Amino acid sequence: MNDIVVLAKGMLAGLAISAPVGPVNVLCVSRTIAKGRTAGMVSGLGAGAADTIYGAIAGFSISFVIGFLIREEFWIRLFGGILLIGIGVRYYFRKPASLLQEMKREPEHSGFVTAFLLNLTNPTVVLSFLAVLTALGLPRHKSWGQDVVLVTGILFGAMAWWIVLVAITGHFRDRFNNSAMLRMNRVAGIAIGGFGLATLILAIGAKR
Repeated sequence: MNDIVVLAKGMLAGLAISAPVGPVNVLCVSRTIAKGRTAGMVSGLGAGAADTIYGAIAGFSISFVIGFLIREEFWIRLFGGILLIGIGVRYYFRKPASLLQEMKREPEHSGFVTAFLLNLTNPTVVLSFLAVLTALGLPRHKSWGQDVVLVTGILFGAMAWWIVLVAITGHFRDRFNNSAMLRMNRVAGIAIGGFGLATLILAIGAKR
C-alpha cells in the first residue's frame, strides 16, 4: 500500500470521526457565530488536535495506552460529563451581547483548550478509529513512515471538516441578532449539557 493511499484513507478516517454531530460541533458553531470564523477555526483546531492524538494511538497500535484508556474509561467519561454539563450551564445562562462585544469577551485560545479537552475526555474515540481504520482496510502493522503519513491524513481530514463547518456557519453569521444569539446560547447549552448528562449515564451504567 503506497503512501498516497495511506494518506487518503487517513483523511477519510479523520473526516468520519469528526463529522458526526456532538458537543464540539455545537461549540464550534456557537463560537463562530459569536466571535467569528477565526474563533471557530481555533476551536476546530483544538478538536482536531485531540482527534489526531487518539488517531495516532490507534494508528501506531500503542496497546498499553489503549489498554489504559479502556481501564480508566469510567473516570475519563465522568470528568468529561461534568465538564460538558458545566459548559452547557454556562452557555444556557450566558447573556447575549453585540457581536463586537463578543469578540472581546474571551481570549481566542480558550476555544482551543475547551474543544481539545472535550474531545480528549472521550476515550472511545480510540476504539472508533480502530474500527474505521480496519474498515478502510489498513493493516495493523505498517512501517513507521506510513504510520506518520496516516496520522497526517487524520489531521488533514479532521481539519477539512472543521473548515467546512466554520465556512458554512460564518456565511450565516450576519443574520444573527441579540434575540437569535440568546436562542443559540440556550440551544447550545441544552445540547452540550445533554451530551454531558448522557456521558455520565453511560459511565455509571458501564461501571455497574
